[in-house]
Amino acid sequence: MEDCIFCKIADGKIPAAKVYEDNNIISFLDIMPANKGHCLVVPKKHYETLLDISDDDLKNLIITTKKIAKALSLSIGNGSFNLVMNNGKVAGQLVDHAHIHIIPRFKGDRLRLKWSHKKYVNKQMKEIQEKIKKFV
Repeated sequence: MEDCIFCKIADGKIPAAKVYEDNNIISFLDIMPANKGHCLVVPKKHYETLLDISDDDLKNLIITTKKIAKALSLSIGNGSFNLVMNNGKVAGQLVDHAHIHIIPRFKGDRLRLKWSHKKYVNKQMKEIQEKIKKFV
């Protein structure tokens, strides 16, 4: 995509603080980190969301995410981390190119990823379970 910032980074047209690159995946520091060391892991091929990524590229993406998460933890000593992947604008996706955030966590960092809990009523859980199973 010509106007995609992550495609431009992958093509070398925009500089980034790269921590990893191979033929399929690129990883770099987020310029607006939730915590120091916050990395993005991005397929070089343009996919908008998780649902668009080919199975082979998804395997590469998750294996590389594990590699970067381990390297991040060993290098800055965080030990804990969150993986976040927003899919679609309503879910908070700001760049329309699939990517995974690795956010290092530190004791007392005061970063909160939380949501309000909802409850199923009556037979809602069973109904939703059955709807999902039809498409798996």
